[in-house]
Amino acid sequence: MSDPSELRALYRDLLQRLQRNEREFRRLGRAVWRVQEDERRRIARELHDGVGQNLTALKLRLHELQAALDPAQAALHDGLAQALALCGDTLEDTRELSRLLRPPILDDLGLESALRWLARSHDGRGGARVELELGALPELDGELQTLLFRTAQEALANASRHSQAQKVTLSLQRRGEELHLDVRDDGRGCDPVAAIASGGNGLSGMRERLRLYGGRLDLVSAPGQGLRLTARVPLDYA
Repeated sequence: MSDPSELRALYRDLLQRLQRNEREFRRLGRAVWRVQEDERRRIARELHDGVGQNLTALKLRLHELQAALDPAQAALHDGLAQALALCGDTLEDTRELSRLLRPPILDDLGLESALRWLARSHDGRGGARVELELGALPELDGELQTLLFRTAQEALANASRHSQAQKVTLSLQRRGEELHLDVRDDGRGCDPVAAIASGGNGLSGMRERLRLYGGRLDLVSAPGQGLRLTARVPLDYA
């Protein structure tokens, strides 16, 4: 074994085995994530098409009962008004939960439309205006679209909850053979090393999902100087 050529061969063999194991780990991880997203899609559609439609029908029926009541039955009118308000709130909560689980626009119209919807839905949350910058993108498969959408969704949610920013910019551009998704804010910032080490605010989940696709997550920030979150994902992740 002291022969240098034998040592080099052993090293190459070990390196190849590690690379095969890494590829298999990523393949299995992506398969698990696909199953989770499929389940989210199924539950979201059941909430929207099942529970949501039943609540809509209930609301219509309550309106009919309210219209049929004698105006003199004030107590019943008040009771029905409260029931209608509760039904309306529950219907809106159900729709919101369905959208959070898996927005239909992502499957129906694709990533660009889903990001435009996401930016609009976060505009004004936490007091920050949200701007969207989309470059010319290549055709992306469903997995990459879901990965980028989930990363943007998590990053915007963190900015709304924690940054105290006035402005947040969401950008998705192609850089060579990579996609770069940036979320920048002018908020209070943080220590990026400590933030990633803590795994808080969904950062560890974002980083692990990106790694399954050969991507990486970078944070640039300083106290009082905002935060820039960048996700880099190769177009060819297999």
